Amino acid sequence: MAKTIIEKIIQSHSPDEVAPGRIVWMDLDVRSARDFGGANVVKNFEREYPGESPADARKTFFTFDLCAPACSLKYADNQQLCRDFARKHGIRVYDVDAGIGSHVMIEEGLAAPGTTVVGTDSHLNILGAVECFGQGMGDVDIAFAFKTGRAWFEVPESVKVVLKGTPSAQAGAKDLTLFLCRELGTKKIALRSAEFSGPAAEALSPAGRITLCSMITEMAGIIGFVSREGGLAADLGAAYTAVVEVDVTGLPPQVAVPPSPNTVKPLAGVKGIKIDSGFIGSCTNGRTEDLARAAEVLRGRKVKPGVMLKVVPATRRVYEEILERGILETLFRSGAIVINPGCGGCAEGHAGLTGKGETQISTGNRNFPGKQGKGKTYLAGPAVAAASCVAGEIRGPEDL
Repeated sequence: MAKTIIEKIIQSHSPDEVAPGRIVWMDLDVRSARDFGGANVVKNFEREYPGESPADARKTFFTFDLCAPACSLKYADNQQLCRDFARKHGIRVYDVDAGIGSHVMIEEGLAAPGTTVVGTDSHLNILGAVECFGQGMGDVDIAFAFKTGRAWFEVPESVKVVLKGTPSAQAGAKDLTLFLCRELGTKKIALRSAEFSGPAAEALSPAGRITLCSMITEMAGIIGFVSREGGLAADLGAAYTAVVEVDVTGLPPQVAVPPSPNTVKPLAGVKGIKIDSGFIGSCTNGRTEDLARAAEVLRGRKVKPGVMLKVVPATRRVYEEILERGILETLFRSGAIVINPGCGGCAEGHAGLTGKGETQISTGNRNFPGKQGKGKTYLAGPAVAAASCVAGEIRGPEDL
């Protein structure tokens, strides 16, 4: 039977016949836990499997990226609990200096085309960017995955999303992604796997595919895959629950306004809104390409006095690249605060949150109330975020 991308990946890891709606057992190439949830995974494992070891330490990992280095005693204790467990069982830890776990797994080749990865990260489906099945699960399920190397999963339906036309030259991957959040909402690919095709999808760079796939969660999807030449493809004749066409011809820069990443407007409709701070980073826009776009806007300019711009590289490798290419110097001289690799202020409890009454523009993936603090958050691409921090209000680079 012809299969979609998600069905092909699961079938290659399952003895059961794979079809939408069926619950199958799936072998896991990688099982992981981050510093959020990782300690509970350890506690569950030791309670349920006392004296035993994970199925294969070589396929088991911890990644510390949320509160890195630990900014509270709770995180410090939880991280050390994971380190002690890892040392006992010979498990590798990508510690607080490594960066965002999903990105590290891509860089290290742990998440490769056709492989399966699970972890405690709600955005682990970002791995669809490299044609890997990535899925976040609860700490009890991950403890079971540590012990057995397997997990059960309900095979999702698949939707083909065809992007028609080409966006404007001013629009980047984040603008395309935000527009899709608006057009697809939280119903059209809900609990389904999405396959994006068309010239706009195929033109996305590796960093651009990461940006798009990182926000499938905000569209309520299970995972997303992006067509590319030579990439993993569905079988000819594969069955889709729906085919959705989205016209992106001439698409301008987009901004998601509070309180939802799906409440999206063209940049022109929100220009002039005063901001207090900006955040450039997260698993959505923390690659070298993203920071380079921000640096292009900031070169020779200064962040407006009274505005705070926080920049967080996704990984240590990205940090090294922006150092070698002079991007870090440009960001520093503009007045930006460059923080160590990791998730940064993407979620409450980490460095760089917003206070009550503060308005922020962010390249993150969520702007729900309380997600990054008590302030209001607008979502945009790196260039718009950088330009807005120079202007002190939401603006595009062309306005400077």
